[in-house]
Amino acid sequence: MTGRFDAIVIGAGQAGPPLAGRLTAAGMTVAIVERKLFGGTCVNTGCMPTKTLVASAYAAHLAHRAGDYGVVLDAPPRIDMARVKARADRVAANARSGVETWLRGMQGCTVLQGHARFEGPDTIRVGDEMLSAPRVFINVGGRAVVPDLPGIDRVSYLTNTSILMLDRVPRHLVIIGGSYIGLEFAQMYRRFGAAVTVVEQASRLIGREDEDISHAIAEILEGEGIALRTGAQCIRVAPHAEGVAVGVACASGAPEIVGSHLLLAVGRRPNTDDLGLDTAGVVTDPRGYIRVDDGLGTTAAGIWALGECNGRGAFTHTAYNDFEIVAANLLDGGQRRVSARVPAYALYIDPPLGRVGMTETEARAAGRKLLVGVRPMSRVGRAIEKDETKGFMKAVVDAESERILGAAILGTGGDEAIHGILDIMNAGLPYTALRRAMPIHPTVSELIPTLLGELQPVDPQRGDT
Repeated sequence: MTGRFDAIVIGAGQAGPPLAGRLTAAGMTVAIVERKLFGGTCVNTGCMPTKTLVASAYAAHLAHRAGDYGVVLDAPPRIDMARVKARADRVAANARSGVETWLRGMQGCTVLQGHARFEGPDTIRVGDEMLSAPRVFINVGGRAVVPDLPGIDRVSYLTNTSILMLDRVPRHLVIIGGSYIGLEFAQMYRRFGAAVTVVEQASRLIGREDEDISHAIAEILEGEGIALRTGAQCIRVAPHAEGVAVGVACASGAPEIVGSHLLLAVGRRPNTDDLGLDTAGVVTDPRGYIRVDDGLGTTAAGIWALGECNGRGAFTHTAYNDFEIVAANLLDGGQRRVSARVPAYALYIDPPLGRVGMTETEARAAGRKLLVGVRPMSRVGRAIEKDETKGFMKAVVDAESERILGAAILGTGGDEAIHGILDIMNAGLPYTALRRAMPIHPTVSELIPTLLGELQPVDPQRGDT
């Protein structure tokens, strides 16, 4: 079978389906190819199932703290992991079904399931079928990296995908990787009742964040009984009668950790190695990410790359924004650019970290004259009322332009409250516009104007404020 279309979309993640919707609404015929699960990482193994698990873990945590709020339980709370898993499975399945149903019912859209591979710059093979189109959009996402650790081929291990299949709480979960994915699972499973150890090669957790953020997160996790082994320079694994032995070379602590389960959370890699990209003239970087320009066009005319596979963002919201950029430029006469967006993301431990723009470390490295404000969550009324006062909020401002360069809110509601700062940054307004706002009481956001009113000048050559 041979089919000619106006556009082909490879991958039904967060960018592909809405792009198919815009293109078909514009009168184009579109073929969308998905090799596995509709909805991509977010729906199936990322945001939706994991944040559902995070919510269950938070409920367990509150149940254990019920007495702090004057709520007396007749018996200690118990975790039914099979029901926890079933709930996460249901959320993911419903979302996946919704995406597939939408695409299959979309007028002008042909849905194919199978492995797409380029046969030329405008030709795609899917099994025995050949498709062609003058426009091809790649939205194939990524997968977990399995590091080449000594002994890794001799042990059983979990990734962020396979750990979702667990219907029992591990006795002792050892996590290699102290960044976003690893830390979310660490706190989650600790709250479900597992012993948890996080092994990180670097000297501290989530090294891309400022040191004060990193240290505060470490204190939060250690406060819940999670063991942290940073500075692990010679990680190795081996089978053990109780599960797996993880060898570390740290400055202190036992040289070996024995766990019942091992989770690898050391990064991700793009799903680009089996698409035949070289046949189409699409160039990738040494890690396999597709090289794109500021409009997400690849090195081959008529081919674009969206989402995690282009290396310009590893989040659902960056993938969706990729769709918005491409659609606006192709269909609306726009001139939108990836470089113009303000980076923002969250870490969904409890309390969550909301982050936007530059870190203080990055701003200092740029040699700017800075104003910095810090306020502990223990001085936020809403946090006090909820008895969730861990963390702090911080803003970094360019002293000359008065533009906010970046901010972090590590605290209850931080993932939501950060959007007030994100909106001001997107609007290109000075921090004074937000400082003069009248916020609602009692909220976490109401302290942002106060934070901005307490900014202090810092010397970019020194580490103090």
